[in-house]
Amino acid sequence: MSTINPLVQQGATMAPTAQAQSAMGGADFNMFLKLLTTQMQNQDPLDPMDTSQYTQQLVQYSQVEQSMQQTGVLRDILSRLTATDLAQAAGFIGREVEFDTKFSGLTDKPAEWSYAMPREAASITAVVTDSSGRTIATKALEPGTEGRFAWNGALDAGGTAPQGVYSLSLKALDSSGRDISAKVRSVGVVSSVSAASGSVMLSVNGVDLSASTLLSVAARAGA
Repeated sequence: MSTINPLVQQGATMAPTAQAQSAMGGADFNMFLKLLTTQMQNQDPLDPMDTSQYTQQLVQYSQVEQSMQQTGVLRDILSRLTATDLAQAAGFIGREVEFDTKFSGLTDKPAEWSYAMPREAASITAVVTDSSGRTIATKALEPGTEGRFAWNGALDAGGTAPQGVYSLSLKALDSSGRDISAKVRSVGVVSSVSAASGSVMLSVNGVDLSASTLLSVAARAGA
């Protein structure tokens, strides 16, 4: 099954390691000393270099070198942490998860969401929109305070929606006709995990979602 509209891509190259950054910084620093020595040897004896300027230049360059080394070390640490997080996230594969997002993927499997409301709803209507925000499907749901909705792509105008990413909103009213705010969450089974820019991504029904938005993990129904 191909991934739908992937949100991130792996980089083709790896960032330099801390050791490489350190070597580069050391080489540049040595070059700076050679240039400074040459400058001192060829300066006008009647107008020598100001000692304070010389010291200031040396201090500034040392600070730049230290900053380069620190950046390299931080990148190396981040890379190792991401690898560890990725290994741990592999345990999510095959699990049913909920994300704090209204977006869900439609593939050969239905797009699915869960929802919850602070009080009893007398009527609930599910509203599915496409990537342009256009309403393409609506359906009346059972009254209550929580539930799940699976959409197989059936369109109000007839036919079936193409595979892609869709969002869900709910129009809920209580017995007095007052609006009720509903919390919608994307639901699905994790098929793979990946890392991008230091973040762990979970692929669910063709959509890559950040692990930082993960709300719950459960054993797959029927597993």
